[in-house]
Amino acid sequence: MEEIGHALAAALLPPRDAAGHKGTFGKVGVIGGSTGYTGAPVYAAEAAVRTGSGLVFVGTPAEVYPIVAVRCAAAMAFPLPEDCDLLQKKAEGWDAALIGPGLGEDRSLRERALALLQELPVPVVLDADGINAAAAHIDSLKRRTAPTILTPHEVEFTRLGGDLSLGREQGALRLAEKLGCVVVLKGPGTLVAHPDGRLRRNTTGSNALAKGGSGDVLAGIILSLMGQGLDGFDAASLGVYLHGRTGDLLAKDLTNYGLTPMDLVESIPRSIRELVD
Repeated sequence: MEEIGHALAAALLPPRDAAGHKGTFGKVGVIGGSTGYTGAPVYAAEAAVRTGSGLVFVGTPAEVYPIVAVRCAAAMAFPLPEDCDLLQKKAEGWDAALIGPGLGEDRSLRERALALLQELPVPVVLDADGINAAAAHIDSLKRRTAPTILTPHEVEFTRLGGDLSLGREQGALRLAEKLGCVVVLKGPGTLVAHPDGRLRRNTTGSNALAKGGSGDVLAGIILSLMGQGLDGFDAASLGVYLHGRTGDLLAKDLTNYGLTPMDLVESIPRSIRELVD
C-alpha cells in the first residue's frame, strides 16, 4: 500500500499550460440539489472552480434552481430538464461529471441521474445520494465503459455491497474489484482502491472535516482533477490529499470546531500553493 503524502501529491498535480484558456482546463458538470439540500451542489461546483476547472456547470431541479444559481459565484447553474435525452445533450462536451450531491430521494431525479450515469461516455464521480441511487442498480455501474469513482462513507459503502468485516483495506479492494470502479472509502486515513489491486492511504485530514458539506467539497475537487486529465485513481488520490491538507491548514486558525465547507472551498489554493512551491 502506498501513502499519499506531499511528494506523491506534488507529482500528481496537473500542469498548467502557460498558453491555456478556459477550454484547456476542463469542462465539468455537477448534477445535484433538491429542496432542503441546496448547499451541496454549490460546494462541489465552487470547489471544482477553486481546484482549477475552466468551466463548471451545475444542473439542479427547477424548484431550487433560483437558490442554487444565486449562490454560485463562478459556476454556471441551469434547471434540470425533465427529458433525460435533453439532459444527456446538455452534458455533451463535458470532460467529467459529478452526480449526487444533495440529490435527495425524489424518484424522478434519481431516474434522470441514473440515465445520465449509464449514457455518459466520460468519467463520473458518484457521491452521496448518487451512490444511494446506484446501490439499487449495481448493474448500471458494471455496464459503464468510462471510469467511475465512488466516494462512500462507511454506511454508503455497505449499501453498495462492501464488507467491512474484511477490514477497511481489504473491503475497499474487494468492492473496487467487484464493481470495476475506483473506491474512495472515507474516514480517518481515507483509502483509495483501484480494481487492479492498487491501494493508497491518505495522510492528511482530521475531525475538523467531520461536518456536513465537507464530502461535497471533496467530490468537487476530484471532479475538477479528472476534468483536467488525471485518471480516476490519481484524481481521487490527489483529491483526498488536497481536501485533508486544506482542512489541516485551516484548523490551525479556526480550530477543529469552526471549519465550514465554504472555508474549505476558498482555501483550496493554499494547499495547492504548497505543492507548486
